[in-house]
Amino acid sequence: MSTPCGYQQITVLSSAAGLTLPTAQIVGAYQAPTRCLITAESQAVRWRDDGTDPTAAIGYPLAVGAELRYDGNLKNIKFIEQAASAKLNIVYFY
Repeated sequence: MSTPCGYQQITVLSSAAGLTLPTAQIVGAYQAPTRCLITAESQAVRWRDDGTDPTAAIGYPLAVGAELRYDGNLKNIKFIEQAASAKLNIVYFY
């Protein structure tokens, strides 16, 4: 069962941007999220999680309205817009 533990919207994607991970307090201890749901809004984006920044032309595409359910290393994934004014909406889970 997944428990939501935070939300983020990224509105500046003109250069490669990573996630800002929330921390959730669970019985006196803090736990970082282990997965997230990401949706592109306004414009498509590209992403990479292999340690290399994506560009507007290189990286895995994420279309407007498409959902990316990501459970890799949340500290490694980065995004960039394919055209100006892209936004990302992210919900985090642990």
